[in-house]
Amino acid sequence: MAQTGGCLCGKVRYTLDADPIVCVTCHCKNCQKQAGSALSIIIGVPENALEVEGQVKTYNDKGDSGATVYRQFCDTCGSPVFTRLDDSKGLMFIKAGTLDDTSGLQPQFHCYTKSKQNWFDLGGIPGFDTVPEGM
Repeated sequence: MAQTGGCLCGKVRYTLDADPIVCVTCHCKNCQKQAGSALSIIIGVPENALEVEGQVKTYNDKGDSGATVYRQFCDTCGSPVFTRLDDSKGLMFIKAGTLDDTSGLQPQFHCYTKSKQNWFDLGGIPGFDTVPEGM
C-alpha cells in the first residue's frame, strides 16, 4: 500500500511504494537544529521506491565520519523532507512528520543519545550513543 506525504505548503509531494525498512529517532545536534526540536524521527526507505513531485533544495551537511549528509527541504516553506547520504546503499531517509498518515510509526531505536536532551525519556526503546553497527 502506497504512502504519501509532503512539505507544509504542498509544493513538494511524494509517494512511497514500499514499507519503511527502519524507523528511528535521531538526537544528533544537527538533526535538533534542522528540526528545531529535541530530535528528528526518520524512516529509511529504498530510494527507488520513492516518487517525488516538486523540487527540493539541498544543504550539504557533514556527519561525524566527515561524509556529506544531504539535507533536503522545500525552498518555499522550509520543511525538511529528505536526508540522503553518500554511501547509503540505495537507502534514503524521509522526515517522518511529512507523512500524511503517521499513525503507524513506531521507532525501533534511538541514535545519538550522547547528545539527547536530558529531560527526554527513551521510553524503553533501545538507544545508541551514535549509529548502531550495520546501520
